[in-house]
Amino acid sequence: MDLLENYGGSDDDAEERPGSPSADAELFKLSLPVLPSAAPHVDTAGRVLLEGKAVAEAETRHYLDPKARSVQYNLPYKDMSAVVVGPAHPFQKDGLAAGLKNHRAGHVEDTHLQSYAFDEQYNTYHSMGYAAAPGSQALVGKTAAAEAGTVYGSAAKRRKTAEEKAAAEERKQRLQQEAQQQLAAGQPFTLTNRLPWAEKQAQAPELTDEQREYLAKASAEKEVAAAEDVEARGPTSFFHGKADKDYQGRSWLAPPRDKKKESDACFLPKRWIHTWSGHTKGVNAIRFIPGMGQLMLSAGLDGRVKIWDALGSYKCMRTYLGHSKGVKDINFTNDGAKFVSVGYDKNIRLWDTETGQVITTLNTGKLYFCGVFHPEADKQNVLMAGCADKKIYQFDFNTGDVEQEYNYHLGAVNTVTFIDENRRFVSSSDDKSLRVWEFGIPVQIKYVADPSMHSMPSVTPNPAGTAIICQSLDNQIVTYLTKDRFKQNRKKTFKGHNTAGYACQVNFSPDSKYVMSGDSEGRAFFWEWAQPYKVVRT
Repeated sequence: MDLLENYGGSDDDAEERPGSPSADAELFKLSLPVLPSAAPHVDTAGRVLLEGKAVAEAETRHYLDPKARSVQYNLPYKDMSAVVVGPAHPFQKDGLAAGLKNHRAGHVEDTHLQSYAFDEQYNTYHSMGYAAAPGSQALVGKTAAAEAGTVYGSAAKRRKTAEEKAAAEERKQRLQQEAQQQLAAGQPFTLTNRLPWAEKQAQAPELTDEQREYLAKASAEKEVAAAEDVEARGPTSFFHGKADKDYQGRSWLAPPRDKKKESDACFLPKRWIHTWSGHTKGVNAIRFIPGMGQLMLSAGLDGRVKIWDALGSYKCMRTYLGHSKGVKDINFTNDGAKFVSVGYDKNIRLWDTETGQVITTLNTGKLYFCGVFHPEADKQNVLMAGCADKKIYQFDFNTGDVEQEYNYHLGAVNTVTFIDENRRFVSSSDDKSLRVWEFGIPVQIKYVADPSMHSMPSVTPNPAGTAIICQSLDNQIVTYLTKDRFKQNRKKTFKGHNTAGYACQVNFSPDSKYVMSGDSEGRAFFWEWAQPYKVVRT
């Protein structure tokens, strides 16, 4: 019926009937609202969707150089069949140029490889025939050679398991037992390890009487040869510094300009600063150069006198060779330009400190134990020398003669010390006594002796000149006042150290606050002058 209704005659061809389906559709289209598109315009030409992002199609493809003769990586089939068409337009959104624009020099793939790792694998492959595969831990090439490591280093050492360690320890013990059994049986054994003698310490063999006699004879001959060499060659010296004068012409004896006196106060030492080594035998005496004390003079039993830098480089500046035997005592003049050395070879030599030349030599055929210059500036040519023949000799270096003799002692004279503004001097001797003399008059004016006294081989005055301290061999330091009357100050007795049988030197600090002394055990003791009963530092 619908078909019949929709069928019309020729009169209805030019005009549509109201209520027909086509008329209703056109009316529905005209009634719908037209909405504008809010999405931005996106040019998707030459782009593909990769992991949720629109990227250029060229970036997802692997490009191969047309001139390449070998392929180093596996290409997809679509890339292998792609035809390179060129030249590519640099601003074209699709094609070869789009993939090359991620770097100004061309297409760069995301990867990371250190140059060291690349060179290692490259050289290993060409040298040993194997290398690590890129992107994995597998090996390519001659994998059997991998145990030797790479060309840059050995292979990583694998840790031993507990079973392997136990087996190695068992094998070690077995080899030890076999070696000990062979050694006990007196049979030769194969050297497989360091045992059985590796754990033993080397023991020095004991010398026989014949060997000891030979060594003593050789040592005596060496000393005689050294003495003859000094006597034949004469006294000499060697300078060890860079130059004897600086760029301004100043002598190496001059104190440094950059060192200045910071304070008058003295403090106890806290740490060990330096050790001077150069003497082959013991050191008998040490003296600092007057003034700043930048140089230190030492007298050794090897017959040498050395002067050291005590403030800067701590090096030996000059060595004085003039004694064939040990040097007993040394002392500077007031200006430090000269010094005297008293040796066991019975020679007393006056040296020029700077040049090292011997100015005067005194030899009376007697053995002297000490030599002290007169402290007065106009009497620097006067030397007081204590002798082993129980006398004190007063020498004049200008003439080389003996001007006076002081001969009341009953034993060898050990020290001579000036007191009372240099008008008198005190001498100590092996006769366990102290004697006070007037300078120039060979008569003693004071004699100090007591049955409880011991020999005093070292005597030092304090910087103020009001007292002297004496190293007594009964393990104590005694004090004597020298200002008005020469008498002992029993309140100033320092004890606590051990010096019996040793001539350890004693001294004051420059501010007279501390007293210091050596010890037979190699220690240094310090006391406060105000509190002598207490050792403040050892």
